[in-house]
Amino acid sequence: MAEITAALVKELRERTGQGMMDCKKALTAAGGDIEKAIDDMRAAGAIKAAKKAGNIAAEGSIAVKVADDGKAAVIVEVNSQTDFLALQDDFKAFVAASLEKAFADKLTDAAPLVAAQESAREALVAKCGENVNIRRLTRVEGDVVGAYLHGHRIGVLVTLKGGSVELAKEIAMHVAASNPQFLSPSQVSEEAIAKEKEIFLALNADKIAGKPENIVENMVKGRIGKFLAEASLVEQPFVKDPEVKVGDLAKKAGAEIVSFVRYEVGEGIEKAEVDFAAEVAAQLAASQQ
Repeated sequence: MAEITAALVKELRERTGQGMMDCKKALTAAGGDIEKAIDDMRAAGAIKAAKKAGNIAAEGSIAVKVADDGKAAVIVEVNSQTDFLALQDDFKAFVAASLEKAFADKLTDAAPLVAAQESAREALVAKCGENVNIRRLTRVEGDVVGAYLHGHRIGVLVTLKGGSVELAKEIAMHVAASNPQFLSPSQVSEEAIAKEKEIFLALNADKIAGKPENIVENMVKGRIGKFLAEASLVEQPFVKDPEVKVGDLAKKAGAEIVSFVRYEVGEGIEKAEVDFAAEVAAQLAASQQ
């Protein structure tokens, strides 16, 4: 059996990112064959990743990339179990590589990206001790595409007909801050309007009681009109100049807003209730595996 030297352990650590004792054990089990040790550690990593797969990953990062010509962009969400991991270099590198892959291959769905990045994901899970998932991606193409990334938690893509990339980015910043639900009032579904009406009537039951039907109808219309303005991007007051609606801002620049995509980390994922002490204990336990 080959001698397990410090240099051999160091090389295995550099190639796998695993701890010194884990590397020494793997080399000993592999009889000093570093390639076999790597294969064995990768297999063990896949097992660890499978065990972590059931853990809720509702933290993570959003990443965006815009083509140099400003006519295409992609946005991805990669989840982790803790925000702590989302700030670490290994996780950031995985997100960056996933984004580049999605952009280069012009992917429009997360499934092929998940498949392509599975080995790298398993290696990251084995190293960090947390579940990691590529959750979703969107690719957009158009006359003008702009993007805005707020930290690592909110990302927005805006597509315009006419205008400039700078204008698209300004509108994307507004979308990040105001979180509109729809592009325009015409896109608001009847179901959404009916739900808003139901909520309004329930919350104002005391005020409505005993009032004539036409008065109640006008009150409802007023509330629905306000709802449409608040929920629709083109009707919202621009955050940098509340005197101007976002739709009018675009028109003044000779542009039309075609679409927007807004991602926020973990939205729609049911998060587990874990207290801070338990979370720290879990991280310490994971780091010793």
